[in-house]
Amino acid sequence: MTTITDQTWQTLRDRAREAMAKAYAPYSNFPVGAAALVDDGRIVSGANIENASYGLGLCAECSLLTDLVMTGGGTLVAFVCVDGDGNTLMPCGRCRQLLFEHSAEGMLLNTVSGVKTIDEVLPDAFGPRTLRAYQDTH
Repeated sequence: MTTITDQTWQTLRDRAREAMAKAYAPYSNFPVGAAALVDDGRIVSGANIENASYGLGLCAECSLLTDLVMTGGGTLVAFVCVDGDGNTLMPCGRCRQLLFEHSAEGMLLNTVSGVKTIDEVLPDAFGPRTLRAYQDTH
């Protein structure tokens, strides 16, 4: 498991709050920001972006992953998500799956119930590691 210092968690929380301040949430009035540490030391972030056709809105995690891919890729090792008051939020199920796709093994998430690994918040997940394991045996 990756060791993340208190200072790193605070930096991620600060970057998530900065991202949250840029959220586009005119319909829900519920801004969300997210930040994550990448395996190469970069920090990527994102904010929710709503749409008048409600189902087309993007969660903060989606824009964070766009930032990850557009700035060189890599895998996520630590993740924080906050609401408009800076309180910790748990990613929804869809976003947990999206995060899993780009996570390092044992990626850490700061959750409402403490720090947990990606495997704890999305047990028995299907993703790239599953496909690689299958391909390695065939």
